[in-house]
Amino acid sequence: MILYKGKYLDLIREDNWEYVKRSTCSGIVVIVPMTHDGKVILVEQFRRPVEAQVIEWPAGLVNDKMPHDPETMEAAARRELLEETGYEAAHVSLLVEGPVSSGLSSEIITFYQALEVVKIASGGGDATESIKVHEVPLRGADLWLYEMEKKGLLVDPKVYVGLYFLKA
Repeated sequence: MILYKGKYLDLIREDNWEYVKRSTCSGIVVIVPMTHDGKVILVEQFRRPVEAQVIEWPAGLVNDKMPHDPETMEAAARRELLEETGYEAAHVSLLVEGPVSSGLSSEIITFYQALEVVKIASGGGDATESIKVHEVPLRGADLWLYEMEKKGLLVDPKVYVGLYFLKA
């Protein structure tokens, strides 16, 4: 049963569960990009639900803009990487997928690794976003994230998942 139908989200009740379901896309991609010289590309943006600037991997919705012309998960990953960061990837590969918050949302996120990324555009997101791009050496990423937290920014835990795969 749909308890509330919003523009982008539905609040659903099934059995004893209440959860959120996105109604405007077919998936979510998270991109873990790294340059040829070992720099990871992270994004920073304000997130209203937590009222803070958040450090994240580039990410986005699949088929949210072109429902009549479906895109693949990999195509969405490449599009979001370029849109948010201005980087293009020579190689993109599937890493892992799983639930974001299985007690709250039906969302499944799919991680892609993007290697040998090259800056070809300005990035910053679309008209609804204000994204700051950070290039951080992989070797110093943990310390850099700690410094960002000390400044009051939040770090999405998915960042540590991506770093795990890059360091493996």
